Amino acid sequence: MKIRSVMIRSLKEQLRSYWVLLLSLSMGPFFIFIYFLILESSAPQYDLLLLNYDRGALADGRTVNHGEGLTRLLNMSFPGELPTPFKVIKTEDREQAMKSLRNGDADALVIVDSLFSVTMENQRTGKSQSPAKVEFIGDLTSSKYLITAVWANEIVNEFALRTTGGKRIILVKESALGSSGRLDDFDMIVPGLLILSLIMLMFTASIAFVSEVENKTILRLKMSQIRSWEYLAGISLVQLMIGIISLLLTLLTAIILGFDYSGSISIMIFIAGLTSLSIISFSLIIAAVTRTAGEVLVVGNFPMFIFMFFTGAAFPLKSDALFTIAGYPITLMGLMTPSHAISALNKTLVMNMDFSSIIPEILSIIILTAIYFITGAVIFKRRHLKLV
Repeated sequence: MKIRSVMIRSLKEQLRSYWVLLLSLSMGPFFIFIYFLILESSAPQYDLLLLNYDRGALADGRTVNHGEGLTRLLNMSFPGELPTPFKVIKTEDREQAMKSLRNGDADALVIVDSLFSVTMENQRTGKSQSPAKVEFIGDLTSSKYLITAVWANEIVNEFALRTTGGKRIILVKESALGSSGRLDDFDMIVPGLLILSLIMLMFTASIAFVSEVENKTILRLKMSQIRSWEYLAGISLVQLMIGIISLLLTLLTAIILGFDYSGSISIMIFIAGLTSLSIISFSLIIAAVTRTAGEVLVVGNFPMFIFMFFTGAAFPLKSDALFTIAGYPITLMGLMTPSHAISALNKTLVMNMDFSSIIPEILSIIILTAIYFITGAVIFKRRHLKLV
């Protein structure tokens, strides 16, 4: 009953501090929207100019133009399931095409030889083994040219095999991990931003703990003979609910903007719950070394930004392992629970892996949460509670 009373009181106090609550709940959706706009405006677009000189050839009593057939294949998905990453622009003026390349208005130029169809038909019927000619022109130092040229070259080879009935010497198969084959850049950053929404609990939880000290209401709690764990549990449960609501709002925003959600909602909420408890536990440490909400807003900025930008929440990060435990790498980033939570969400949301695959991450979060909580509770009790 005492925990319930603390929860009701903490919830009322949280609603009174509605600006802090709105900050926590809106930060996740806000970052989702900002990253969506950034990725939409900076999405890579490769322009492939195609100059078709092919004059066609007679085949089985009819005229065919394999240059046009190649054009159609370039505009289709590459053999497999991935769409071509470039836009094909037909041109008839070589000089104008070269000018576009020099000005950076296009990334590559493909020129189909005038005897392309004739040569292809001769190869198909066995009259000649002379190769058909296709010329690639572009800035060899440009990564955009390299991407466009490599992809287009594969399509040209595929077209030649289909047209001449040739056989592949090597068949290369590309298999995507989990859902990664159909996810774009926005889908890949969402797991980190979901955890980012939970990191904002660092403010609301710290202020919830320290406000009792600042408002002197901690004295009433002492007089009510409430135990330390009951007080901490009551506030933590309210913050846990705020964390889950924040994550669901962030997920909903991402889905509205096109996020391809295919994971288990129960596993996601479980990971979010553990991560929320870890952030709440770390908030105890911040509350223990501060006495006012103003101090929390100053002191709490440092760990919050560290958790945001050095765990992979705001953008992907990778660091070398300091050591391994049962094959699981322990990094400097791994001392902060969000890094494990992001790894767990990537495995379940992106790679479609089952719960057993994220047990190392779950154990890491639990161990670190216990360390945070014990450290924060001991310091907070000595400085603010001093209850038996």
